[in-house]
Amino acid sequence: MTDKIAQITEKMIAYDKGDIPRIEHFMKVYGYAAAIGKLEKLDPATQEILETAALLHDIGIKVSEEKYHSSAGKYQEIEGPAEARRLLMEAGADQELTHRVCWLIGHHHTYSNIRDIDHQILVEADFLVNMAEEHFSEETVRHTMDKIFRTKSGISFLKSIWNL
Repeated sequence: MTDKIAQITEKMIAYDKGDIPRIEHFMKVYGYAAAIGKLEKLDPATQEILETAALLHDIGIKVSEEKYHSSAGKYQEIEGPAEARRLLMEAGADQELTHRVCWLIGHHHTYSNIRDIDHQILVEADFLVNMAEEHFSEETVRHTMDKIFRTKSGISFLKSIWNL
């Protein structure tokens, strides 16, 4: 897993070459997702899917901005899976991992009806980063915690980061 994750990290950094904020964003989401997944004791296959999806979750932004002049989440969900599939094929990822990662990318801004742990953790990790980057108020952080967060580790991180 480690070699594949490192290879995908390298490809994503090259994909977003020169865009430091975007690269830093996906690296932070990856860090939180990897830690939460391990603390929640995911099986190795699910952990690999989660870590891969965290690295690639915003891959649709570039195409969305070109095509729709917007990086809105709905456009990322539309455009991201095809971009991710191309990158994962180049990296030699297997079909099962690719299929699930693309599904997660296509749903990482969909917060209703989250049923699977990899989806839940990806959403939580993205929120942990977005809340800091977008300077959420304490009230909004608490609301997000109550409405979105479900994992023990994600909630613990949120409470520690925001001193709640």
